Amino acid sequence: MVKNDNNQKINQMIRIDHAGEYAAKRIYEGQLDYIKDKKSKVKIEEMAKGEEKHLAYFEGELRKRKARPTVLFPIIDKLAYGVGAVTAMMGKESSMVCTSAVEEVIADHYSQQISELGSKNSELKKKITEFREEELEHKHIAEEYELSRAPGYKILNGLIKGGCKVAIKLVKYL
Repeated sequence: MVKNDNNQKINQMIRIDHAGEYAAKRIYEGQLDYIKDKKSKVKIEEMAKGEEKHLAYFEGELRKRKARPTVLFPIIDKLAYGVGAVTAMMGKESSMVCTSAVEEVIADHYSQQISELGSKNSELKKKITEFREEELEHKHIAEEYELSRAPGYKILNGLIKGGCKVAIKLVKYL
């Protein structure tokens, strides 16, 4: 029974991580479709490649473990793209506020998972640790911009972080 509970927890982790990486991919796609600043576009394209790698890993884990993805994909697909598009239309600083906020929540979430895994599932733990470092790198890239110049910086930052945290909780079970 314990092994079964452990498998369920691991499957939940992978479902959340898969959905989160898919959302990050869609956010970057929305940003790339609307960002006007060429330098920012290049940075976003580079970060998007990392998310593609993360997403491919978690897609493979879902298949390997016969775990189900979230049923919220249609909502995540539209909302994440919309957040990316809107923040890009607001300007490069707003776009980077979005990136910084999302990557911070993801990195914190990955840190919790790493702790929760302890010495178990060393391959999964190693990958999550690697991805956490890459998410933090994306956050640092975003912070090179003058984020406080973004319209409604504090509100935007809080809304995006809050939305990510709610999504994590919903996807865990749905």
